[in-house]
Parts: sequence; C-alpha cells; structure tokens
Amino acid sequence: MENVYSTIDEALEDLRNGKIIVVSDDEDRENEGDLICAAEFATTENINFMATYAKGLICMPMSKEITNKLNLNQMVTKNTDNHETAFTVSIDHVETTTGISAVERSITALKVIDENSKPEDFRRPGHMFPLLAKEGGVLVRMGHTEATVDLMRLAGLKECGLCCEIMRDDGDMMRRDDLIDFAKKHNLKMITVSDLIDYRKKNEDLMELYAKAKMPTKYGEFEILTFVNKITKEHHVVLTMGDISSGEDVLCRVHSECLTGDALGSKRCDCGEQYDYAMRKIAEEGRGIMVYMRQEGRGIGLVNKLRAYELQDSGLDTVDANIALGFRDDMREYYEAYQMLKNLGVKSIKIMTNNPDKIKYLNNYGLEIKDRVPIQIEASEYDAFYLKTKKERMGHILD
Repeated sequence: MENVYSTIDEALEDLRNGKIIVVSDDEDRENEGDLICAAEFATTENINFMATYAKGLICMPMSKEITNKLNLNQMVTKNTDNHETAFTVSIDHVETTTGISAVERSITALKVIDENSKPEDFRRPGHMFPLLAKEGGVLVRMGHTEATVDLMRLAGLKECGLCCEIMRDDGDMMRRDDLIDFAKKHNLKMITVSDLIDYRKKNEDLMELYAKAKMPTKYGEFEILTFVNKITKEHHVVLTMGDISSGEDVLCRVHSECLTGDALGSKRCDCGEQYDYAMRKIAEEGRGIMVYMRQEGRGIGLVNKLRAYELQDSGLDTVDANIALGFRDDMREYYEAYQMLKNLGVKSIKIMTNNPDKIKYLNNYGLEIKDRVPIQIEASEYDAFYLKTKKERMGHILD
C-alpha cells in the first residue's frame, strides 16, 4: 500500500526551506487538515496560496514568550470553544492600511517575529489571529496550534507559524481522502499530528533523573532511581541490580503500578505475583532492571480502577468495565519506559512479559528486544476470569 504521508524530518526540511505543508489531526478529533508554514516565510505568495486554496481562517500559532512580549491577551476570559482554541485579540501592524490583503497580512506576520517589535506596534483588533500554544505542545494538546509551534521549534525556526484550515470548493471541510488528493495536487508534504507526537516521544529527551540511592530489599540490593517527565511532571521509578553498563541483553520487567495487587495483596489480579516473580528472576541472574510505571489500572488511575471493580462485580469483564467508564481497554504508554532505559544506556533487553503490545511499543521506539521471558503465574479462583479475559480479549500469551 502506498504511504501517502511524509516523514516528520521531510516536513521539517520543507518548513526550513520556506515551503507550506499539510498537517491533519485525528479522525476522532476535528478530522481536519491545515496548511502550515513558518512565520519567517510568511510571504505574500504563501499567504495568498492559503487564502486562495485552503480558504479557511489564517491564524498565527505562537509560543507564550511571543504573546507575552507583544502583550497579546486572550480574546475571551472564559473559553467555551469545543477544543479550547486559545485565540488572542486579533492584530494588524501599524504600517498597514486595512490589514486584510495578503501583502499587509505578510507585513503583520513578519513584524510579529521581529525582535525589535513592541506591543504598541500593533493595532487591536485586526486581520491576523494569533493563537497561544500550550506549553508541552502536542504532548499536552493534540491541536494544529501546538503542532505548528512544535514543528517550528524542531525545525530550528522561531516558534511562530501560520496555519489555515482547508475547505472543499463546496464550503465543507476536507477530510482525509480529500486532503491526500489536495497535497498530491499541489505537491505538498503531508503529515499527521499523531506522527508528530510519536516523533517527539522517540527523539526528545523527556525524562529527567531526579534522585538515586541504594535500596536493600528482600530480593537483594538494588539501586533505586526516580525520573520525572519534563512535560507532565509525573514520576516513575527504576530499580537496577548488578552491572548494566554494557547496555546489552539486560533482563528487564516494565511493571505498571498496582497498589491493590503489589502492596495490599489483592487476589483480583496477578500483578503482585508478577512483580515478585520478576524481582526474583533479576536477583537470580544478579543483573537486571525493574521499571515501575505509575500507570495504575492500565493507566486509568486508582479511583477509576476501583469503579471498574464495581462494574466487574456486576458481571462485566476488565475490558468492558474500562469501556463502560469511557476508557480504552488499555490506556498505558511506554515511551517513558523507553526513555528511562535509554537514559541508563540500555540498548537491548530480555523482557519479562506476557503482553505482546508491550514488546511492540518498546521495539517501535527503538529498543531492541532480544528475547521474551514468560511470567508463569498459576491462576487462582479469584483471578481466573481476569486472566482468561487478558488472554482472549487482550492477546496476552498465557499457557
């Protein structure tokens, strides 16, 4: 099947060269596409192309630093937009007349990123519409605003761009197939917000080591390290034993926190037994890593996990209980685990898991999986149905 999307690196190169690209978001969000270019290349030609062929509203996504510098306040004090699009007051540069022509919108856009520009250099309201991107970008909000600013930063450009929604000739919005045809017709690179998110998770250094200490346990002596996500501020824990400096063939368990199973001895799941099994295996080998992720209840949190337990007591299985609460069956992410292992110099692992998805995601981020070590836990009368569901509905490899 033909790959209709370009790589993020290809899109970044076009942005550096002053070209316009197409960026589409998810089908379960706006399901729309925008033309995007760098504010540094807000030429009359690029703006005229957007106005003529995209036909949507031309906006200027920008970082908080730029909005603060130019004193661009939010358009409304209470944002009731469906996606909380953060419009500031609209502007025209004082050197423009009406400000609406492509020529004059180009002037305004270029003056926004001029280091010598001051708040009083812009009239309010105007015909250019700044948008404030959330700090953390697409990892916090999956919008075209954040995608634009993230792309500019990754391209080494000023953190401000132009974006314009793409409409069909009949006035309705273009969706995926129309956007693909549009990009081909105009020879434009096309990417998705989802691909940009994955690119950042794989390539940016998002996990910071905060503390480490020796920790004797009933399994032997480990070193405990805590990492903090620079964007979400969530923290996770890593336990290491022995010499892992080579980074090769390290026995590893990526374990999701389970207060009820790990600490309270619950028999509703096999989490505590899996943790114990993995720690004993690491101790037997004398070398290994336990990555302990703060992802209670497969990522839905402790309170929601207990709500799911209530539904399971009424007859639902663990998958349907999650769905009934408005969640996917598994909300976990593994980029943080990958980044912590990468931070420790780990290149390849022997992973202790029964979950094929865990292997797939870690491998997709670039971690080499040398082997899968099954975790053999005998089912009890309390968790037999839970384990059956994991095997039949979630694809876990259980004998």
